[in-house]
Amino acid sequence: MKTLTPIFLLLILMGCDTPALDNKGLLAERISRIENGLQPNLQIQGAAIPNYNIEARMRELGISGVSIAVINEGQLEWARGYGIADSMENRPVTTETMFLAGSISKPVTALRAHQLSEDGRINLDRDVNEYLTSWKLPENEFTENEKVTTRRILNHTAGLTAWGFPGYDKGDTIPTVREVLDGKGNTEPVRVYQVPGEGWQYSGGGYTLMQLMITDVERKTFPELMQSAVLAPLGMTASTFENPLPEKYHAIAATGYRTDGSEVEGKWPIYPEMAAAGLWTTASQLALYAKEVQQIYQSQQDGLLKASTVNEMLTPGMNDWGLGPVLTEHTFGHDGADEGFRANLIAWKEHAVAVVIMLNSDNASIIQEINLSIAQEYGLPGVEPVERVLHPLSTQALQRFTGKYKIPDLGEVEMVIRDNQLVHLAPFAPQPIVLLPTSDLKFFNEANGAYLEFLQEGDAITGFTFYGFKASKME
Repeated sequence: MKTLTPIFLLLILMGCDTPALDNKGLLAERISRIENGLQPNLQIQGAAIPNYNIEARMRELGISGVSIAVINEGQLEWARGYGIADSMENRPVTTETMFLAGSISKPVTALRAHQLSEDGRINLDRDVNEYLTSWKLPENEFTENEKVTTRRILNHTAGLTAWGFPGYDKGDTIPTVREVLDGKGNTEPVRVYQVPGEGWQYSGGGYTLMQLMITDVERKTFPELMQSAVLAPLGMTASTFENPLPEKYHAIAATGYRTDGSEVEGKWPIYPEMAAAGLWTTASQLALYAKEVQQIYQSQQDGLLKASTVNEMLTPGMNDWGLGPVLTEHTFGHDGADEGFRANLIAWKEHAVAVVIMLNSDNASIIQEINLSIAQEYGLPGVEPVERVLHPLSTQALQRFTGKYKIPDLGEVEMVIRDNQLVHLAPFAPQPIVLLPTSDLKFFNEANGAYLEFLQEGDAITGFTFYGFKASKME
């Protein structure tokens, strides 16, 4: 007689907490509670917490379309589309609408690297130049003793440049992957800027390098090999890494929209950096990636990857990054951001629940609001609002912070007072940022709770710090 392992016992117990709803009426009630239970991600201590309806909230935030898929107990429990996929065509978002997944392309691509490792075709800890045949990563003083390896690319410790890519518009000359790596596109060249393994720095350039390595090893196009080895086995048969997007998909592809509601040039960007940002898929299809990895991890039974590989993949490394996904205590997943598109995938380690949210908008603020509502409905840990304490200051007290500041590598910004509130104006910010005080010198972003702290010498304000940047006051 077989005994139940602790993980199976845990799953049984967890399954009792958030059972899949087979009854259509009960499921409809669950979905309705989620749709009408959105809460702001930033919550002020002592203030009333509003609940939003998803479609009303989309209109308020200027978000064109949203697609949601929820896996529960290993099954797609529900999926729905909201809003408009293309305003000119008045085409609604459905569960079949395709979106750009942005950087969620990375953990999906990581599956192929792990497969190649399992097959003995690459070693995650060998120099990637041993596998590159069509191009070589230039050596420099940082690679004398340590090398760029696939493992370090997967968890962003390879010391490589080019954190992200803006994409290309229809009609642009699209560079090859090798040209991208040499900086002949619209981004800097991908080079080693610090000793590999010594620090963490998110690098889409690293995944683009890995894309070339995989194609050099397999001698196939990247979309072709990903379709046959990863997407099709996962059941993601209506997904593709092809860029530009083939015409056969245009009728079901969402058009990307900027925060001001304007349409992205050519309807959507083009990404030759496919491994880093180029996956086209639906929320329901992308949820199949989460389902597969989650089932392997929770059952400890081999699937598309070996259980030992998934265990290693979901082991936190530097900056809590795994070998593909980003990790928290309770979850694994990834965010995605392409021009005109935003996406989020989150799967729970101890609960058989996973959520995918995809937008055809640059405004991602609704994603966390939806996740908060879903987490509350399913009783899931690890998704919490940002809580802040408000410390009111008079308009006169705010005056001391006004003026111009200079941020190295970013430029000049200005602090002004509008409607008795301190407002941060910056050329690199899409809109003015309202700053609310939480102490005499510390403020937080009204939209997301991010902190900004002013620096003082004597009675004078000399600058501020935020997100690791330090600004100096100019006047």
